[in-house]
Amino acid sequence: MNIIICLKQVPDTAKVKMNPDGTLIRTGVPSILNPYDHFALATALEIKKQTGAKIKVLSMGPSQASKVLRLALALGADEGYLLSDKAFAGSDTWATAYALSCAIKKISPFDLILCGQMAIDGDTAQTGPEIAGQLNIPQITFCSNIEEVSPKTLTVKKLIDGGHQILEITLPALITLTTPHNFVFPYPSFTDIFKAQEKPLFTWTAQDVNADINKLGLKGSPTRVAKIYPPVQKQKGAVKTLSADDTALEIIKILQAQKVIK
Repeated sequence: MNIIICLKQVPDTAKVKMNPDGTLIRTGVPSILNPYDHFALATALEIKKQTGAKIKVLSMGPSQASKVLRLALALGADEGYLLSDKAFAGSDTWATAYALSCAIKKISPFDLILCGQMAIDGDTAQTGPEIAGQLNIPQITFCSNIEEVSPKTLTVKKLIDGGHQILEITLPALITLTTPHNFVFPYPSFTDIFKAQEKPLFTWTAQDVNADINKLGLKGSPTRVAKIYPPVQKQKGAVKTLSADDTALEIIKILQAQKVIK
């Protein structure tokens, strides 16, 4: 079995702050492997233990994104591929999915593509399904586990409102995975990190994957981000001890101040 995993390097959102104009402050913010992708990688490694599958990891970004590929190689992936080109800059999820699908076609053959449910710096959950659309293969999203693997099919547990479904899909296919609350992210030993330096890691441009330059970057992105801003911070409420009549008057004052009533 040949497995391709799409990985993304993201800023640690727990440490991200925002400028007053709504732009992200990235200075000093560490970059990490997207947690949902980390679980997808761990899932693939379990399949590898069971079946001897070959795992190839793919990412798109600047040269520093190779760090998440090196991490994956140290954990047990076999080959890494980084799409890095100025032509990719500004790509939305659609243009990103197009670029990744071009790379996947070059990496082929594959039986299974695994993606994280979404990236924590975007929360769109669109890239995985769009890759499946570009490749014209079946997909199942929001899976919490892969239950059974066979040469031609896959059985998964898909999360739905109020429970889950057990579904079977014919390979080749794409699965997006969510992360269990109790999941412990694996990290490699120093020896594994050292050995991973010998594993192949390729860097490809748009030309290398035969991508149409008009479908990449801002030019190839049908969506635009008009504004980014932090959510309104909730203020702590005041605690007052009043009589029933005074409480009613206080509520009226508050509603008048907020122009809910006159």
